[in-house]
Amino acid sequence: MTAQAIQILLFFVISVLTSVLTLCGIQVYYILKEFRESVRKLNKMLDDMGMISSSVAKPVVGLSNFIMGMKSGFEVVNMLLERKKEEDE
Repeated sequence: MTAQAIQILLFFVISVLTSVLTLCGIQVYYILKEFRESVRKLNKMLDDMGMISSSVAKPVVGLSNFIMGMKSGFEVVNMLLERKKEEDE
């Protein structure tokens, strides 16, 4: 092979490799862009789940406090009834 043929072959190989690497770089860019959008959507979903869980937690806490209040009220009533029984005896 002559020096000129080797230079042409080398130029061709470098051109092909440059094209392939450029296309790979463009594909990586699009993949990262899509990944970024997916992360944004996931973040929005997690924020929504946080709001939903807090919306559900508030009534549950309120109901729990109501039940604990009722329990305390019944204990006071039972204590008063026991005192009344002791006084009657």
